[in-house]
Amino acid sequence: MSTATTYGARDHARAQDGTIVETMPTIPATNWPEPPPGVKQEDLVWAETVAGDGYTHKVLARGTELRLTDLDGDACAHLLLFHADQPWERLNVADTVKVQWNAYLGKSVALLSDQARVLATIVSDDSGRHDTLCGPSPKALASFTVAAAKHGLTPRDLPPSLSLFQGVRVDDDGGLEFEGSAEAGRSVTLRVELPVVVLIANSAHPLDSRGQVSNLRVLAWKAKPSTPDSPEWNATPEARRAFENTADYLTARGLA
Repeated sequence: MSTATTYGARDHARAQDGTIVETMPTIPATNWPEPPPGVKQEDLVWAETVAGDGYTHKVLARGTELRLTDLDGDACAHLLLFHADQPWERLNVADTVKVQWNAYLGKSVALLSDQARVLATIVSDDSGRHDTLCGPSPKALASFTVAAAKHGLTPRDLPPSLSLFQGVRVDDDGGLEFEGSAEAGRSVTLRVELPVVVLIANSAHPLDSRGQVSNLRVLAWKAKPSTPDSPEWNATPEARRAFENTADYLTARGLA
């Protein structure tokens, strides 16, 4: 089909209607045929497969659960979170590490904003290979810049990110040791505690000499935020205080 004319270009474009490829969003998300166990299909709000060196973004409501899956063992999900109602409040990886006395992400770790509030919590994790120390790779930063612009954010709004599925440990001499992936099929599930803008860049980790990255699955569904009875709320004294700060903010805003 020739695209040499406007009519030809239009007909070529329209001929792609209904085409489905491996890496693309499912719209609406409720058409995704494989919801996680225990999740109703009608509760899905985001279903997408992100290619290597691709990116994605979404605004998610408070209480949403977000599951990221390393499909083939080489995904690296660089992640940033911004408070959707006031995006100057954003994920602070340094405070997330420092306040909770823990440089390693895992179940019940709270992802803290620069206002000492909880943007999201990790409610399940069968990977254990993550990184809070290195920040985004150059390709991830370029993807973040494009994704951020779609929400009115500029490069100066981008803080250091955390990375999921490619692990880094601190050795006895204080150096950084790249551990790589746990294996294909591992997942991390976050619960959103404030309305957030989510930016995800699926690019190789900066310490990964292979520069290799594979597909990432993103699924999100309607759920409920943490409460004082939730294990995440009381995982540590520091997490409890951050949740109390979050509840205080929501109460004052008339949102809880």
